[in-house]
Amino acid sequence: MPRIVVLDGYTTNPGDLDWQALEALGDLTVHDRTLPDQIVTRALPAEILLTNKTPLHRETLAQLPQLRYVGVMATGYNVVDASAARERGIAVANVPGYSTPSVVQHTFALLLEVTNHVGEHAVAVRAGAWVSALDFSFWNRSLVELQGLTFGVVGYGTIGRGVAMVAQAFGMQVVATGRRRPSDLAAGVTWLSLEELLAQADVVSLHCPLTPETRGLINAAALARMKPRSFLINTGRGPLVDEAALAVALNEGRLAGAGLDVLSHEPPHADNPLLTAKNCVITPHQAWATRAARSRLLAECAANVRAYLDSKPRNVVN
Repeated sequence: MPRIVVLDGYTTNPGDLDWQALEALGDLTVHDRTLPDQIVTRALPAEILLTNKTPLHRETLAQLPQLRYVGVMATGYNVVDASAARERGIAVANVPGYSTPSVVQHTFALLLEVTNHVGEHAVAVRAGAWVSALDFSFWNRSLVELQGLTFGVVGYGTIGRGVAMVAQAFGMQVVATGRRRPSDLAAGVTWLSLEELLAQADVVSLHCPLTPETRGLINAAALARMKPRSFLINTGRGPLVDEAALAVALNEGRLAGAGLDVLSHEPPHADNPLLTAKNCVITPHQAWATRAARSRLLAECAANVRAYLDSKPRNVVN
């Protein structure tokens, strides 16, 4: 039975799921979290190593002579030096697509919060604001109707396509951009350059991968192209956004609001300017984390390992 080690299993399974599918495939050890100085010691016995956000750099991989397979418990695999792994004959596999419905759902949870302010008004009601109101209804902020607005999708992959469909269901006009125009662009979706999209969209939603080209994609210049009453939503990767520039735009009223599930450093530093920026709703990188999505993630991780053991590897990225 191969030795299987999970370095950081808690976020995927904090106790509401089980590890039976992986336990059936080998001698399994699951660590909730692994600190940097614990990685080599814990990973050393493993032939099969699973990680979510615990990094596996070139120097670390060089100290793991028994390692033959790394399973990334996520879609993004930048936590692993895939090139160094390939040089050492180590397969690296990820889990694409498991969280798509949940991320699409969370994208609109953020958008609805920055347009309808449901949470804020619910807190006000509990605090007695409605009990003491002079009228039958009140609102602390202007409420925004989505129908007829233009929704901009930056990154028209699987999640971007799903988001576009829901935006159309709200009666929004959808525009999209990405590295290249797809041949199967959905009906009703207009393809634009990034510059055109930023200028036209009432909502800009980020779903592109983090690459050297997309890092800082939404910077001061990009924000200046956006409408003052537009909204920015980011459920992609934190470094897609220049956080200092976004905070300035929000605080100066040059943007109506932002809904963010990701930041450049997670957990964030206490001095991150977005934590105190005006009209900024932040959730703690949880768009992927519904129970259904995490259950799919564990099942796919086990399926990847089983395929590797059967000499039919799947979802290998290196």
